[in-house]
Amino acid sequence: MRDPRRLMLAIVLGLVGGFLLACLIARGEAAGADTRAYWAAGRLWLSGGDPYHPSGPFMPYVYSPWMLPLFVPWSILPWDVAWFVWRGTTVIGLGWSVHWAYKRRPMTTAVLLVLLAFPLAANLDTGNINLPLTLLLFGAQFSRPALAGLLWMVATTVKWVPAVFWPFMSPRGRLWGLVWFVLALILTALTLPQTLVQLQVLFSFQRPLRVDYLVFVWAIVPWAWRHPEAFRWLIPSTWPGAAQAGAAAAKLWRLHWQRSPERTAETMRKVMRDRVRAFFGLGA
Repeated sequence: MRDPRRLMLAIVLGLVGGFLLACLIARGEAAGADTRAYWAAGRLWLSGGDPYHPSGPFMPYVYSPWMLPLFVPWSILPWDVAWFVWRGTTVIGLGWSVHWAYKRRPMTTAVLLVLLAFPLAANLDTGNINLPLTLLLFGAQFSRPALAGLLWMVATTVKWVPAVFWPFMSPRGRLWGLVWFVLALILTALTLPQTLVQLQVLFSFQRPLRVDYLVFVWAIVPWAWRHPEAFRWLIPSTWPGAAQAGAAAAKLWRLHWQRSPERTAETMRKVMRDRVRAFFGLGA
């Protein structure tokens, strides 16, 4: 700790951790309103009830009907145990992700955690599924393509925000993501009556401005930390060079077109085909 910079970062992370812990303690038993809705939905579904129109102090379940069985093994636990497992697993996953990010980019990680402190605290307080989904997307960056695609599909089916992270997956992971997503569409079609009820409940359920969705920014960290060059376009000094390179490429294509329109069109089709195959990791 002789390095003042690392000492400052440790203090910043300690303050963020202290803020999150204070938020968790302050709410006490009143926390976990969103998690309680998932827990009640699984129990209602098992007992033949309607999780989209629950009775009692529970919010309605607003996700795909075919995903209800995923909550059942956890929802059979008593509430206190289920809440402890949900929050404990989330905190452990968040701690692992912070450890990974901090080892590679300490300063950037500390700054980002400060910016996301309130969304993180809000999600840990309510137990909303946003943070677990964020960690699924985070973990997908280290998974085999089939599993990465499955994790992305699950996250996207629950909340549509994760759909934007599809381009940041590995090439084969993107392909598997589409395969799994087709399966999700088939399951949605097979449960269409319940899906229509779900959509009705979803769009009629009023909630305040969702700042807790900002927590999904954390899901891009593995990709961003390993591809810092992708953000060079944010540096104004790189703009002239990029503009010149783009103008030169456009000029080259224009000259090629003037000399041989047929061959240019064929070349463009080949280039686009090769790029699409590379995007999905299909090789040449």
